[in-house]
Amino acid sequence: MYQKTIIKTIEHKQLLSLNTFNVSQLFPGFTLGDFAVLHGSQSVLSLSSLLCVRAQLPTQLGGLGSRVVFVDGGNSFKLYQIARLARLHKLDPKKILKKIHIARAFTAYQITTLVLEKLKETVNKYKAKLVIISDIAGFFLDKDVPEDEAYQVYSQVVAYLSRFAKENKIMLIVTFPSNAKTKREKILHDITCKRANVVITLNQSKYDREFVLEKHPKYVLGTADFPSEFMDLAQFSHITRKSQTKLLNYFKNN
Repeated sequence: MYQKTIIKTIEHKQLLSLNTFNVSQLFPGFTLGDFAVLHGSQSVLSLSSLLCVRAQLPTQLGGLGSRVVFVDGGNSFKLYQIARLARLHKLDPKKILKKIHIARAFTAYQITTLVLEKLKETVNKYKAKLVIISDIAGFFLDKDVPEDEAYQVYSQVVAYLSRFAKENKIMLIVTFPSNAKTKREKILHDITCKRANVVITLNQSKYDREFVLEKHPKYVLGTADFPSEFMDLAQFSHITRKSQTKLLNYFKNN
């Protein structure tokens, strides 16, 4: 007797990993189509800088091999931090920075226009697989923006971003650092988290940082220690010498 065997092709999911031991066990990485929120302490800004660097790594090393679009909503893009993280990964900071395309906004109106009217064009132009929007709600907390208008327009922006990530098969990550902790901030925070499929909180004490996976469609939720941004490469990342050689060769040829 012969038994027919059905072979299913397993779809490979491209992951953008943080490559830190404790976190990777809890959260292997972001996938294409994710609309993720990073909120909590100001450490979320450091994490967005790390993602700008790691997105450019080859897929074999947990990256996307991709350029990055960075919409700077809170004047939070830290050039020196990107350069430092590039050097920690044994990469050329100039090459890394060259592949991060920055769009700056200074009002709620400007960030709304950048998202609703310019984002798709920019992503297509640079063929970016990662978009980061920093301090997405910051301008909508401004008292000069009427409360009802802030909720209505912000809801449209966040709904658009959620659809955009799925339809264009990119990773779209927004940061939501804690600011005034007002009623308006809480409402905007709830609107963002409701639309996101991935929600991550970074809590920071005087001595350590905590990574909390609050929402995910597949992974088990939980907490992990997150290393300090001031650790050296040996502590910060688990890149082997062999991987470092591949990394250097990759960036020489790209």
